[in-house]
Amino acid sequence: MNSFKILAAALALAFTSPAFASDAKSPIIGAWRMTALEVGAAGNLQTIPYSGQLVFTQGGTLSVQAMNPDANAADTPYTTKAYEAYYGPVEIDDARNIFAITVESSLVRNLIGQRLERKFEVTGDKLVISPVDAAEGWRVSYDRF
Repeated sequence: MNSFKILAAALALAFTSPAFASDAKSPIIGAWRMTALEVGAAGNLQTIPYSGQLVFTQGGTLSVQAMNPDANAADTPYTTKAYEAYYGPVEIDDARNIFAITVESSLVRNLIGQRLERKFEVTGDKLVISPVDAAEGWRVSYDRF
């Protein structure tokens, strides 16, 4: 009887755990290391030194961290003292190659509660993210960890 209870519990966990879910996994799910940040006018993007990482979880969250090596760089809407960090629930639309994060926690407090929508393209172990509005003028590239 005890082995039946153990088997029933194991099966229940298997069918409720994301690791065992039968849902298709988005190609964006995983950990990514930044390889390039480009900013400027569309068609004239310039690479600037930056490092960082993203983690998209199967459970539906996104964590972002990025850093400008120049500690004296001016703050931006996403950075404080050359550092960017936020996380929150993420919705991924693979058919449209768009994701949207609702910022739950952030180093830049003005981002909390905002919904940020981004375009993405995954090719093998490469990820490129850009704004939905190209006028924002940036693109970030990543390699899968």
